[in-house]
Amino acid sequence: SIKLPLKRLLQFYYFLNMQNENGEIVDLYVPRKCSWTNRLLTAKDHGAIQINVANVDPVTGKATGDCATFALSGYLRFRSEGDMALGELVRQNDAKHMAE
Repeated sequence: SIKLPLKRLLQFYYFLNMQNENGEIVDLYVPRKCSWTNRLLTAKDHGAIQINVANVDPVTGKATGDCATFALSGYLRFRSEGDMALGELVRQNDAKHMAE
C-alpha cells in the first residue's frame, strides 16, 4: 500500500473538492463567456475584448461611477456583428436600470 503523509493527503482532498483550508468552496479558474453568444472565451481567442460601459444618470446626464462590463468573442467580431451586439447589450442594460 502507498502511505502518504496526512498533510499531502489533505492537500489532495482540497484540490479535488476545490476547497481551501477553511472548508470554503473556491474555484481555481472561472472562464469568461461572451455576453452575447455565451461562448467560452478561451486563452487562444485573441480577438475577444472586454469593455466597461459607464452607467449614466438619466436626469443629470453624468456618469454614476459604476459600470457594466461586457465581453465579446472574437468569433462575433470576425462576423462584423460586434457593434450590433454591444449596442443591444447596452440598450438592454439601460432598460434594466430605468426599471429600478
